[in-house]
Amino acid sequence: MTSMSRARVARRIAAGAAYGGGGIGLAGAAAVGLVVAEVHLARRQVNHGAQPHVPHAEGRYGVAYDAPGPGKEPLRLTMLGDSTAAGQGVHRSGQTPGALLASGLAAVAERPVELRNVALPGAQSDDLGRQVALVVADSDRVPDVCVIMIGANDVTHRMPATRSVRHLSSAVRRLRTAGAEVVVGTCPDLGTIEPVQQPLRWLARRASRQLAAAQTIGAVEQGGRTVSLGDLLGPEFEANPRELFGPDHYHPSAEGYATAAMALLPTVCATLGLWPADEERPDVSRREGFLPVARAAAEAASEPGTEVTAAMPTGPRGPWALLKRRRRRRVSETEPTSPTSASGV
Repeated sequence: MTSMSRARVARRIAAGAAYGGGGIGLAGAAAVGLVVAEVHLARRQVNHGAQPHVPHAEGRYGVAYDAPGPGKEPLRLTMLGDSTAAGQGVHRSGQTPGALLASGLAAVAERPVELRNVALPGAQSDDLGRQVALVVADSDRVPDVCVIMIGANDVTHRMPATRSVRHLSSAVRRLRTAGAEVVVGTCPDLGTIEPVQQPLRWLARRASRQLAAAQTIGAVEQGGRTVSLGDLLGPEFEANPRELFGPDHYHPSAEGYATAAMALLPTVCATLGLWPADEERPDVSRREGFLPVARAAAEAASEPGTEVTAAMPTGPRGPWALLKRRRRRRVSETEPTSPTSASGV
C-alpha cells in the first residue's frame, strides 16, 4: 500500500470517528478475526494463566534537583493507557516507561518530576474516559504533561477503528482543555509478536499501522503530539526478539521499554519547551517537514520514533502537520532506581 493510499485510509477512519461513523474496518473483519484468535492463543500459551505483574513506580524522581524557589517546583507527568503504559512485563519499577520518562525529564529540566500512573493492563481506548476523569479530578494538580500509550488491545478485541479514535480524540481534548500537554504513543506493530505466524503477521501489521495513522490524525487535531511506537513491538523487536521481548514474548522487556522511552522523551521534553530550540526547526537532511496531516500520519505509522504535531490549521488539502525525526537522548544515561515516594491512585 502506498503512502497516499495509507493516508486516505487513515483520513477516512479519522473522519468516521469525528462524524459518528462506525463501520470502517481495519483490515477486513474476517482477517482481523484470525489475527485475534492467534494472538489470544499465543498469549494463553506464553502466560500459562499467570496474573499480570505491574511494578509500582509512582513517586518523585530527580530528587537531586529539589530546590526552593520559582521554577523549581516538581513537574507532573501522568501515564495513561494499557499494559505498555503501566509497564507490565518487567519486575522493577525503574524499568517501566513511566519511571524512565520521569527520570529522563528530570535530568533535562533539572527539576524533580512527580510520576502518576492511571494506566490499566488490558485496557482498550474506551477506558480512557475513566482514566482521564481520575487525572482531571483535582483542578489544582493537573499534570504538566500526559503520555498515552494505547491501541494494541483495540486491534486484538476488534474494536472498530472509528470508535477507537473517537475515544482517544476525546481524551486528548479533555486533557488539553484542562491545561495538560499530551503525547500519544500510537499503536505498536502487532505483526512482530513472536508466536504469531505468517500470513497473520502481515495482517496484524497492516491493522496496527492503519490504527496508528488514524490515531495520529485524531490526536493532532485535538492539540496533542504523537510518536510512532512501531518500534515498541516493531523492527528492533523482530530482529532481536530474545533481547527486546519480555519473558511472556508479548510485552516488552526492560530494554524494550527503554527503546520506547528513548523515542518518547524528546517529544515529552519539547511539549514543555525543554528541547533545544534548533531542534524545533525542520531538518531537511532528516526528511522532516510540513505535510498534510493524513500524509504525515501515514508516514509516521511506517517509521518508528517519528513525531507528528499540528502546524498550519488550513492548507490546500486540509490541516497540515510538522513531521519530525528527533535525535534521541539515551534514557539509560539517567536510568532510575526506585521512586523516593509512592502514593496510590
